[in-house]
Amino acid sequence: MPLTRRSVMDAAAARFGWRRAYGTTTEVDALLTEQSETAYTASASHAELATAKNHDALAVQPGVLDVRGRILADVLYLEGVLTGARNRGLPSEVIERLEDVVDHGHELTVLLADAVRATAAAHTAGR
Repeated sequence: MPLTRRSVMDAAAARFGWRRAYGTTTEVDALLTEQSETAYTASASHAELATAKNHDALAVQPGVLDVRGRILADVLYLEGVLTGARNRGLPSEVIERLEDVVDHGHELTVLLADAVRATAAAHTAGR
């Protein structure tokens, strides 16, 4: 399906609070590729902006906290998806992949919390 048509369909669905599901791995792969390209294009200037903005350890903290909060919220959402998948008896492959994602997401939030603590510790040590 052409990007323009898919975008219009996605926009219309989002307006009603719906999300589209993609029935083939070809459609999923195309969407995943599109997401990656969009993210990498948007992040092209991140290193330059971060270098200018993050002049010390404490300046890094707000961004890391924001990311941790968003990831934690998403992981908790995915825990609900996992519970629903289990309760509905979805295929074990789906449940196993969701378990992996949830576990990894929690590990990521722990690492991000450690990074936030490190910014505060570095700030305190630098005094």
